[in-house]
Amino acid sequence: MSELTMRDARIEDLPAIIEIYNSTIPSRMVTADTEPVTVESRMPWFHAHTPGTRPLWVGEINGEICGWVSFQSFYGRPAYLGTVEISVYVSERFRGQGLGQRLLEKAMDDCSTLQVHTILGFIFGHNEPSLKLFEKYGFERWGHLPKVAVLDGVERDLIIVGKRVG
Repeated sequence: MSELTMRDARIEDLPAIIEIYNSTIPSRMVTADTEPVTVESRMPWFHAHTPGTRPLWVGEINGEICGWVSFQSFYGRPAYLGTVEISVYVSERFRGQGLGQRLLEKAMDDCSTLQVHTILGFIFGHNEPSLKLFEKYGFERWGHLPKVAVLDGVERDLIIVGKRVG
């Protein structure tokens, strides 16, 4: 695979970010959204990210956005400022090439500069590839919420994985 570069997302990247996100909806493995989202609907989400504290990064290979990583505040109260929820998404064209690993590594490497000490991931229980990815990097299962989501009439579990990074 060619060299991966990471940078803060810009507003003009939002259509590519949304395209990658929407590509995961039909699998019913990655997101609880059941219909595609729009760029307009995700504007508040985009603007809630702040470089240096709660970034939204895009990964590029040969100038093409191949994936993205976001950090979101957990629970929104001051005592939790050092804890983030991470999301990692990879373009269909680049899946199965180890890009998710590279994006997650970058995120973990930068936690100290972001003043993050705990990373949480919220992953459907049937999403074995994502669970294995996070487990490979030392994330442990910290929570199991049985049957909290319904996708196409099927009740799904949510697994919370966590790791102390600082």
